[in-house]
Amino acid sequence: MSTLITEADAYAIGIEAYTYAYPMVVMELTRRVATNVAQPDGARVRGPMNRFVHVPTYPDAGFKDVVRPNADTLYSNIWYDVGDEPLVLTLPDMGDRYHVIPFYDLWTDVFATLGTRTNGNGGGHFALVGPRWKGTLPEGVRAIVSPTDVGWIVGRIQTNGAADYAHVHTLQAGFEAVPLSAWGKPHDPPAGHVDAAMDMRPPVEQVAALGAGAFFALFAELLQRNPPHATDGALLLRMERIGLVPGRGFALAEAPEAVQRALTRAAPDAYRRMRERAPAMRMVRNGWSLGSNVGVYGNDYLARAFVAYAGLGALPREEGTYPRSLWDSEGQPLSGTAHYVLHFDAHELPPADAFWSLTLYGPDQFFVDNALNRYAIGDRDALAFNADGSLDLHIQHASPGPAKAPNWLPAPAGPFSMNLRLYVPQAPVLDGRWAPPALKRLP
Repeated sequence: MSTLITEADAYAIGIEAYTYAYPMVVMELTRRVATNVAQPDGARVRGPMNRFVHVPTYPDAGFKDVVRPNADTLYSNIWYDVGDEPLVLTLPDMGDRYHVIPFYDLWTDVFATLGTRTNGNGGGHFALVGPRWKGTLPEGVRAIVSPTDVGWIVGRIQTNGAADYAHVHTLQAGFEAVPLSAWGKPHDPPAGHVDAAMDMRPPVEQVAALGAGAFFALFAELLQRNPPHATDGALLLRMERIGLVPGRGFALAEAPEAVQRALTRAAPDAYRRMRERAPAMRMVRNGWSLGSNVGVYGNDYLARAFVAYAGLGALPREEGTYPRSLWDSEGQPLSGTAHYVLHFDAHELPPADAFWSLTLYGPDQFFVDNALNRYAIGDRDALAFNADGSLDLHIQHASPGPAKAPNWLPAPAGPFSMNLRLYVPQAPVLDGRWAPPALKRLP
C-alpha cells in the first residue's frame, strides 16, 4: 500500500471498491442464512452446502431471504463449494416443461445456463468443477467450470399455479448432487452445521449495517478462495493502493489514517450511490426501467451491485427480462392509495416464448400480504380479455369488483413497485422494439 496516497484518492478508490465488492458480500451473507440448517428445508428455502433444496410452493409474504422473488416457478436451489472436489449434478428429463438452471459465481455473474433454451429438456450428468481442480471425469459427465470455489445454482421450473405443484414435485425429485468421490456409490450426505448465533436478518439489511472495516475485511477474506475475473485487472491495481489485494487479509485499523478516514466515508456513500443512481443508468420507457446486461455484467460494476441489491439471482436477458415499474403515466411514484390500469393492446401483449407475469412488491422488495395470497398475475392465469383481444390488468388496494377480479393484482395501501417478467423474451424485447405500456392512474 502506498503511504503517499491522498485521502481524496483513497476515497475515490473506496467508492469503486465498495461497488465492486458489494455483490460478493451480499452473496456470502445470503449463503450463510440459506445454509444455516441441518437438513434441506424447502418451505424456508434453506439447506446445507452442496445439497439441493426443492421449494414445494411459491414463496409467500413471510419469505425475506432473497429480494424480489418470483411466483412463477418452483425453485430447486443449491449453494455449492467445489474448492476441494467437483460436484456431480444429475438433472432429470423435463419432458416439454420449460426450465432454466443458471449457475452463479460468488460475484453474481451467470457463467453457465442449462435448460430448455440452451441444451434442451433431456437432462443429464454434469460435473461442477472449481477453478483450480485438475483431474479426469467419468465418461458421460460433462464439465462446467466455476470461476469461484463457492457459488449458487437457482433452478426454476415453470409452474402453472398450485394445481401444478404435484407434477413439478416429481420433476424436482430427479435432481441429485453428489461429490465426485461418491459418484456411482451409496451416498449419505452429512447434516449441515447450525450456528445458533448466526445473524438471520435479511442479507441486504445485514450488508447495509456493516461498517467499512467489517465490510472490506469480509471482502478480502472471500477473495482468498474466490478469484477476480480476468477483466478486473485495472480495478485490482487501484485497490492495491488502499491495501486491498487478492489473497491477503485486510484490517482497516492498520491502514494509514488517510485511508481509514476515506474508506469510512466511502462505504456509506457508495451504498447510497448504488441505491440512488443505478436506476437512472437504465433505459426508461413509459415509466419502466428496462435494464440492460442483467445476469452477465462484464465490468459494469455499478449495474452488478444494483442488481445484487434489488434482484439477486436475476437471469440473463436471453432467459428472462424484468422491466421494473418506476412511475405511473403521470410521472408519480406508485402507491396503493390510487387505482391503476395496465392496458395491453391485442397486438402488444408481452412477447415471450415461454410465459410472462406481473409481480408486485412492497417497499422492502418482498411480497405484500393480501387476502387472495396473489403476488403475481400473468398469461397462465384465467384472465378476462376484452372483446377486441386487448387486456386490462387492475392494480389497486381494494377489490375492483367481481367482473374485474380475475385481472386484479392486489396492492398495499402505501408504496409499491412491480416487475413484468418475460421468460425467453422474443427479439422485439431484446432489441428494444417492445416496451411495456405506461401504467395509467385512474381518476
